[in-house]
Amino acid sequence: MLTTNKYYIATLTILLKEVIRFKRIWLQTIIPPVITTSLYFIIFGNLIGSRIGTMSGVRYIQYIVPGLVMMSVIQNSYANVSASFFSAKFQKSIEEMLVAPIPNSLIILGYISGGIARGTIVGFLVLLTALCFTYMPIRHPGIMLLMTLLSASLFSLAGFLNGIYAKKFDDISVIPTFVLTPLTYLGGVFYSINALPPFWRNFSLANPIVHIVDTFRYGMLGITDINIAHAIIITFSFTILLFIVCLYLLNRGIARST
Repeated sequence: MLTTNKYYIATLTILLKEVIRFKRIWLQTIIPPVITTSLYFIIFGNLIGSRIGTMSGVRYIQYIVPGLVMMSVIQNSYANVSASFFSAKFQKSIEEMLVAPIPNSLIILGYISGGIARGTIVGFLVLLTALCFTYMPIRHPGIMLLMTLLSASLFSLAGFLNGIYAKKFDDISVIPTFVLTPLTYLGGVFYSINALPPFWRNFSLANPIVHIVDTFRYGMLGITDINIAHAIIITFSFTILLFIVCLYLLNRGIARST
């Protein structure tokens, strides 16, 4: 019982540290995604969307809302963990945590919980911003919540992996710039993959962000281009796989500062 309580306190401490960290610099972590998304709604939703009309049977501005919410969740959960964990390595405080009498799995859980918290908060604020521009129905709130937590967990773990291998601050921006951003913009945020030629549609299905965005869009609008059950299984499987990889690397001592 005492051991369980000790582990709970340790995990909660890491989570609170992460939350306090991004709350302290909220002008850098919380506000910019909301402002950026507002510009998307103004430019793509109102100006361009009025010319496009509808997509998959709904107004274009409504169609892009789920994608923009998930884009914010993905980017912020990833950025929070990668930057925070690398900072711990850079400041050489990670060794103190690794030699503490708590399992490495709980260290990972604490960090990704902070990423989930930031991603969820920013996603919620983006959704509130969207309501200022258009009405949004909520068809399946359970699926929305599930996919938010799964995607935030997945990309928090991806950020943790980036933080493990990063040797300098520039390394934590390489993956978001050259991998995460292209995958996000090609992930069905602004268009339906059914509008693509067959080859490119099938090619897009290899992008995990397509499954995340479309499942969240189904939860909100009730429309989808993919099999929802398969998308949830794929996202969950990738999350478990990344957790195992991160735990293996942490146990090997690869995360220690150099």
